[in-house]
Amino acid sequence: MPRPTKPRKIAFMPENRYFIPVGKMRCHLEEVQLKLEELEAMRLKDIEKLSQEECAEKMHVSRQTFQLIIDEARKKVAKALTEGRPISIEGGNYTLNICKYICKNCGYEFKEAYEKEIHVCPNCDSDEVVCVEQGRFCMKGCRKPWCRGMKK
Repeated sequence: MPRPTKPRKIAFMPENRYFIPVGKMRCHLEEVQLKLEELEAMRLKDIEKLSQEECAEKMHVSRQTFQLIIDEARKKVAKALTEGRPISIEGGNYTLNICKYICKNCGYEFKEAYEKEIHVCPNCDSDEVVCVEQGRFCMKGCRKPWCRGMKK
């Protein structure tokens, strides 16, 4: 059985998420769906001009996974442009923040998507975990029960 896919970290949410060729009716065309993490990969590599290694690090994925993501994104955009198809930007397996947690039960530290609703320690299955990223994106004091900030 394959491992579950980890969320890819993105730092940009596009304001416009649908693009259609001029003069074409939306209802008559098969659209190309570009995932949010695919757009992020293109933004980091092609606009920010970061190296593949830097892009992979920012998205919290391996270089191999980053390459697969950006290859798929470029293929989709090229297909839409050459075939005159609309592009819909939505979905995917992404997170806006990766948070660092510590288990109060066994002391194990791990990273996980902030948006995930239930956090359990991967080491001992305890639900006694707290966010230790106080001062970063949690600095506003989120209302999640596990985000209490913990002094080290």
